[in-house]
Amino acid sequence: MANSNAADDKLAPSKKLTAEQAELVERIKQFSINHISDDKHAVFTIYGDAGTGKSVILSKLFYDIQQLAHDKQSPLYKSHNYFLVNHPEILKVYKKMAGSQKNVLKKNFNRPTSFINQNDKTHEPVDITIIDEAHLLLSRGDHYNNFYYDNQLSEIIKRSQITILVFDHRQVLRTKSFWNIERLHHIIDPYTNDEYHLTHQFRMAASDSLVQWINRFTDGTLTPLPKDAKKDYDFRIFDNAEEMRKLIVEKNNEVGLSRIVSTSGYPSTLDGGKHYVLEPDFKMPWDQYNYTQTPWAEIPETINEVGSMFTCQGFDLNYVGVILGPIIHAEGDQIKVNLGKFTDVESLKKRADITDVDEFNRIKQELVLNSANVLLKRGVKGLYIFISNKDLRDKLLKDYNQL
Repeated sequence: MANSNAADDKLAPSKKLTAEQAELVERIKQFSINHISDDKHAVFTIYGDAGTGKSVILSKLFYDIQQLAHDKQSPLYKSHNYFLVNHPEILKVYKKMAGSQKNVLKKNFNRPTSFINQNDKTHEPVDITIIDEAHLLLSRGDHYNNFYYDNQLSEIIKRSQITILVFDHRQVLRTKSFWNIERLHHIIDPYTNDEYHLTHQFRMAASDSLVQWINRFTDGTLTPLPKDAKKDYDFRIFDNAEEMRKLIVEKNNEVGLSRIVSTSGYPSTLDGGKHYVLEPDFKMPWDQYNYTQTPWAEIPETINEVGSMFTCQGFDLNYVGVILGPIIHAEGDQIKVNLGKFTDVESLKKRADITDVDEFNRIKQELVLNSANVLLKRGVKGLYIFISNKDLRDKLLKDYNQL
């Protein structure tokens, strides 16, 4: 596979930043220097949708901070700094890069729970903690994963002089990690704060109006496809999932890193066996647990699997074929979720602190549509969509054929 497809190449600190990104890195470094000796904790939040370059910025920022930690002339000299991410596939990428970067070690990268539990034992002073994908942090205790506090972000801030995080409310996927802007501010507002909002889409070569259409769709509103949906971008709606699969295989043979992915709505349990996504003419197994150090999409054999939000979140694909499963349908111009057809029960477990049934059902619908948003924004060069629900598929096909 071409080297330019590798996730670690795309996140490497040597990757050239835009002027806006480079300026933001400098601003956060100065924020860190300004507050490293304060009596109060400080928090810097970067907001941005999927594909707006958040992880690239953090990678460069952490590299620079680690150089300053070894610079006797810097206020950050001898600072103890960590990079945390809750997504195991993304953590693999950072650890792979670490060995080849000066002053950036594999041990600097960790899962949040491991960091918190280790710090409870060592009581080591921590200066700067960078959190990628902070929307994946647990917002309740999870004893199964050895997290015994109420909120991971709270615990990380308490253990760090400065916390730098990226946040995208549309990438919140599980009830045990349920966040919204209000809940985030409840945690961070008591501390010294600064923030920045990234808006430019880097991943997808798609028009801004197509990205906005995806956001409206996954926010629950069906609007007409933009007239420039296919401009400089390979956007297609399919009436047959197998035809879509064949084209994804073609694209994978041509340029690599092209995969089929799907929302929930097809049986899947963690019992070690194969479970299939089934549609007319179409049968493919769900992704298997990835025990390797290579991200799922970079393993050649996964062209024969269907990826999920858990294997694809945070990663670029050249072309993505998205199956919107039977859980998603439309009522008029409203996109709805049939929770009775939801098959990933682990994601939507009940929370004791959310007692209103209607509110909890709204949250669950929001999380399912968030997962669709994550999948629909994977494709750099192209996005192909197959919708299981025939009525919604026919509506979109009619609209698409008029472009």
